[in-house]
Amino acid sequence: MKGSRSKAGSKADSKLSVKKAAGKKGKAAKDPNKPKRPASAFFVFMEEFRKQYKAKHPNNKSVAAVGKAGGDKWKSMSEAEKAPYVEKAEKRKVEYNKNLEAYNKKMAKGSAEEEESDKSKSEVNDENEDEESGEEDEEDE
Repeated sequence: MKGSRSKAGSKADSKLSVKKAAGKKGKAAKDPNKPKRPASAFFVFMEEFRKQYKAKHPNNKSVAAVGKAGGDKWKSMSEAEKAPYVEKAEKRKVEYNKNLEAYNKKMAKGSAEEEESDKSKSEVNDENEDEESGEEDEEDE
């Protein structure tokens, strides 16, 4: 019985440590100006399929039913039938890459200027904190 307790305790400890580690990181804030990723070929297909499905089934309010029917139809389609959707998705991807590149250049310019001004402020603050913490350290010893 002692062995089983230690195993259960170690499992609980490992779960806790994982949760603690995940909680420390937190999510990075999203930039609302960053371009959104393009839709895949399946989602391009679903845009059209939803319209057709709603026209045929006006009383259906279930999102899951539309998604399931769309997924089943997509699986049954041949590569030739999927080709126009893949093509549209590729066009969107190319456009997204251009927009993302422009966004990254803009952010690099803006962040370089911000970093210089922020850096000078933070360096001054760090130096003040170092001086204060140095005095405290000497008192503790």
